[in-house]
Amino acid sequence: MPKGKLIVIDGSDSSGKETQTKLLKKRLKEKGHKVETIDFPRYYDSFYGKMISRYLCGEFGDVDDVNPYLISTFYANDRLASKNKMENWLKKGKIVIADRYVSSNTIFQTAKIRSKKEKEKFIKWLDNFEYNVNKIPRPDKIIYLYVPVKKILELNTDKKRLNRKYLKGKKDIHEKNNQFLKRVERQAKQLSSEYKNWTMIDCVKDNQLM
Repeated sequence: MPKGKLIVIDGSDSSGKETQTKLLKKRLKEKGHKVETIDFPRYYDSFYGKMISRYLCGEFGDVDDVNPYLISTFYANDRLASKNKMENWLKKGKIVIADRYVSSNTIFQTAKIRSKKEKEKFIKWLDNFEYNVNKIPRPDKIIYLYVPVKKILELNTDKKRLNRKYLKGKKDIHEKNNQFLKRVERQAKQLSSEYKNWTMIDCVKDNQLM
């Protein structure tokens, strides 16, 4: 049986990752493929997912107070908890679609680092940690859904986005820091242009989500 494929749907906040994951799953199943989906972080299903929730609520400090290497271990071990499940799906020849993955961690945590040399050092460290130490599956394709920061800020005023259970009524420390979001945007664009298996899709036209 041929090995399956891992496709990652990543992107800006409010870009429609969940919706596009569902649509891609439906389309692939219509074409006769066996498909499984998974989303990260696993806020409610893993020890590390709950720790990430605490980080995003600001319990460990503001965005730039938390070391990217340290917090990345939470995200990486959250993914590690789903390693066997994902490997079994792939061994059965299924297409696995992940809503966020290592790419998201790479973008957000690298955005905290100002030096180009230190950014490159961190990216190499994270790649080694995730794929060589933890040995989680490496994605075949990463699709990045891009929404400009200006539009994200408009969408984040929606009360529904402040009602996510894992935030306990608080606002995500990433989302409430406009300057950090701009750094994240630049980092996402750069990585999308550097890696061949990344494709960036512009999700906004005439200031409307497409």
